[in-house]
Amino acid sequence: MEQKFATAQLKYLRIAPRKTRLAANVIKNLSINEAEARLLSLAKRAGIPILKLLRSAVANAKNTMKLDPGTMYVKEIRVDQGPKLRRWTPRARGGGARIEKKTSHVSLVIAVREGVSIAEGKAGERFVIHGKKEKKLTEDAKHMKKGEKHAHEHAEPEAKSASEKPVEKKGFLPKVFRRKAV
Repeated sequence: MEQKFATAQLKYLRIAPRKTRLAANVIKNLSINEAEARLLSLAKRAGIPILKLLRSAVANAKNTMKLDPGTMYVKEIRVDQGPKLRRWTPRARGGGARIEKKTSHVSLVIAVREGVSIAEGKAGERFVIHGKKEKKLTEDAKHMKKGEKHAHEHAEPEAKSASEKPVEKKGFLPKVFRRKAV
């Protein structure tokens, strides 16, 4: 069967590719709604341009191919390096140092996930909260969870004798090693 997909490109983004990839990797293989939600809550400057790019790709898919956004996911997102703007700053003794202001080219491909619809609730959900994995509890932990006490907890704590107290070391070195860093 023919794979249906839509693409969008963002060129000359004035954010370094390394920083842009951090935002781009967040949305790989996610449904469109979940990817959009993650980008909205992302605390990176590159999140906003990538969100616009994602919305553009969805609009391309809707208008040109008549695809349903509820069944689509981010198939591929690639961040390549664009041209660098070279600037100079003065340095000591009349010299100069080069400053490279890097740019990025972002390519986004969204595709239709086969066999998934909004009615099934897999691709159309806006926020997906994954359930926590339940730990296997031992018998003691089960009793503690229910509020029961163990037999050894009912016993009275034994009084410590004077000989069991920790002995403090005397001298200069133990004091030095106990100090916190200033």
